[in-house]
Amino acid sequence: MKRYAFIGLAVLFMLSFVGCSKVEEKKAAPPQNPDVILSTTTSTQDSGLLDVLLPAFEKKTGYKVKTIAVGSGQALAMGEKGEADVLLVHAPDAEKKVVASGAAINRRLVMHNDFIIVGPADDPARIRGKTAVEALKSIAQGAKLFVSRGDDSGTDKMEKSLWKTANIKPAGAWYLEAGAGMGQTLKIADEKRGYTLSDRATFLAQQKNVALAIALEGDPKLLNIYHVMEVNPEKFAKVNNAGAKAFADFLLSEEGQALIATYGKDKYGQPLFFADSGKSEKEFGL
Repeated sequence: MKRYAFIGLAVLFMLSFVGCSKVEEKKAAPPQNPDVILSTTTSTQDSGLLDVLLPAFEKKTGYKVKTIAVGSGQALAMGEKGEADVLLVHAPDAEKKVVASGAAINRRLVMHNDFIIVGPADDPARIRGKTAVEALKSIAQGAKLFVSRGDDSGTDKMEKSLWKTANIKPAGAWYLEAGAGMGQTLKIADEKRGYTLSDRATFLAQQKNVALAIALEGDPKLLNIYHVMEVNPEKFAKVNNAGAKAFADFLLSEEGQALIATYGKDKYGQPLFFADSGKSEKEFGL
């Protein structure tokens, strides 16, 4: 009996050791440099998406993310100066130029949603049912107030390209440049009963704070695509490339993509973003 008891104790000890080893294997070593600077757009912050993604990433990896939310143009400029570690932006043409310059690497498609034109519920410019370009022409011809972000963001770049397609140079009392993020621009448009171009996610997140309504949606030209890029460590030696890569990999991971794909469903009845890991720009006609 003593012999069997000894064998039983030995087996329990071995199982306990194996179990502990597995726990230790699962526990990741703390990062050497835990601080990661994320330069991103106001839409990822104003929509609330970062409030879900960052805690999950930090808990999983031990990194601590400092977020700088500005327009995509400013976010990319920070990357070009080596003032950030990782960029999450939505200005495809500008992004490609930054990668071509060597300032950023590993540009990867993360997610998309779309832009919408919102305005007073009574739609004074009568733009419902029109294309985005037709809508802008109606707004300009009727001199109905349009509030532009005017901040070189991805949204601002999209708006400017639409005016260009419409062959209109917006100017005058009816065209107001806010020089602000999406959330603030929506509030200004609401206060002044004007139209503005918004990403859908931020509008839905801010809808309870404004009386604006969706006046135009569904135009293929209004696709809004987000990419993540790491600032090039070969060009900027001080950047935290390990942390940047870890964050980018997390966004494209099964866990990160699931958080993106489900964000907003419970609160708004629809996702605010669509996860795009493994897809290419060609699938979106880019």
